[in-house]
Amino acid sequence: MINELLPLLPLSQAMLWTGLVVFIRVGSMMSLMPAFGDQPVPMRIRLILSLMFTLVVAPAVAPDIGTAPQDLLQIASVLGKEVAAGLFFGVLLRFFILALQIAGSIAAQSTSLSQIFGGSAGVDPQPAIGHVLAVAGTALAALSGLHVQAASYMIYTYTMVPYGAGLTGEIVSRVGTAEVGRTFGMGFTLAAPFLIASLVYNVILGVINRAMPQLMVSFVGAPAITAGGLLLLLLTAPIMLGIWMTAFSTFMAAPFEGWR
Repeated sequence: MINELLPLLPLSQAMLWTGLVVFIRVGSMMSLMPAFGDQPVPMRIRLILSLMFTLVVAPAVAPDIGTAPQDLLQIASVLGKEVAAGLFFGVLLRFFILALQIAGSIAAQSTSLSQIFGGSAGVDPQPAIGHVLAVAGTALAALSGLHVQAASYMIYTYTMVPYGAGLTGEIVSRVGTAEVGRTFGMGFTLAAPFLIASLVYNVILGVINRAMPQLMVSFVGAPAITAGGLLLLLLTAPIMLGIWMTAFSTFMAAPFEGWR
């Protein structure tokens, strides 16, 4: 019986190696992925999710992986390249949450709400507006089938960076630069209503101050801009989240389209 099982030994070793290298890349992406990789998610849940995604991704990419290298240095090199690739592609998804946080920070600063209700504790303190937008965007992404989109995205990363190839300077520079530019552009675009409202408010306040120098315009204007900022958030938040969700869904449907 043992002699009959011996031919299966190379196959089992190849399967274990495939599962390991896929888990390394998937686990690295999961540590930064929206919803699944957020700080409130317990570490055990992240580990289980990484294993589940590995079971989904591994069969799709197994033909391109093959057997494990015999040299320990080659094994370490392959694992290091997979970790770097996973972190890179995970950061690109995290940029979408960062865009909401940037928009929230700009909106809060523009409407004097950066300190009111602002978070001062935690790993990533931010104004309340940015926290609300980030949580709402994460919830929308999760409700729109993020698990399916994430699995497809993980498989697609092997097209961009094949197993063992490692990141190239072209991918990091072109894709990374484009995504960073998109992140800041989206953040400023989402916060545009608050910037316009802040400009109009300061212009009106300046005119009033010139017309009535004796009036303490700051005491009159501070409550007005605070109330206006909250009202503007109530009116524009659904629109902001709709624009963000469209951009996120478009990216997940065709990641890095036209980068070559």
